[in-house]
This record gives sequence, structure tokens and C-alpha cells, in this order.
Amino acid sequence: MKIIKVVLLTSLFSFPSLVFADVAVIVNASNTATISDSDISRLFLGKLKAFPDGDKAAAVNSKFGSATRNEFEKKILKKSSSQVKAYWSKLIFSGKGKPPKELGSDNDILALVASDPAIISYIDAASVDSTVKVIKTF
Repeated sequence: MKIIKVVLLTSLFSFPSLVFADVAVIVNASNTATISDSDISRLFLGKLKAFPDGDKAAAVNSKFGSATRNEFEKKILKKSSSQVKAYWSKLIFSGKGKPPKELGSDNDILALVASDPAIISYIDAASVDSTVKVIKTF
């Protein structure tokens, strides 16, 4: 019985990716546009190239396979990672689109969003600082 308990506890601690933190969708602190969930989804799927106020917009993704990205795609895009990958593969193959740029860390994303008013991205909500504006948390 003790062995079973040890195995179960070990299993629980070996799956940290099952615990999801909140995800924050962020823009430059100077961005005043009101952005709906639909607008966010359309920006990240390449269907929209500007914020609702008409200013140019460019989406930036977290690295493929990250827990933050998986949660974002599930909650905002309403798609699994494999569905998003297939979506972009089809657009790339047909010459109709190019997926958003990917950055490897929350710090890299924060720095880019803070320096460019056109960027919209998402990070772990615990990583947010005063250099950016949070437009949605989930």
C-alpha cells in the first residue's frame, strides 16, 4: 500500500503542466483601443490586421507547445494546438498567410510589446509588469 501511495504522489508531482496559471493578453501601455475576444481571435488567426481604432496591429505568439500558448489557443481561439498548426499550414501552402512571429519567453514578449504600440500578445499573468496594458485575463 505504501508503494502505491509513493507512486501516486510521484505521479502528481511529475505533471506540473496540468496546472494552468492565468493568461494575460497584453498590448502597449499607450494603446487605447477597445478589443473584443473576437478581435483578439481574428488578430491571431490573421483575419484582422488592425486594432478596432484603425491602428496597425501585429500578433506575437508564445513558443509552440508552451502551456501559456496551449491555454490561449484553447480559450481564445477555441482550437487545439494541432488545429491551429493545420490552419496555418493550409494558409502558408496556399500563399494566403503567414503565422504570427513566435518568441521564447515572457520577458522577450514583454520587452517587444512595451517597445511597439502595434504588438498584441499574451503571457503568464504572473509575469505582467507596468510596461504593458492587460486587455484580458483568463
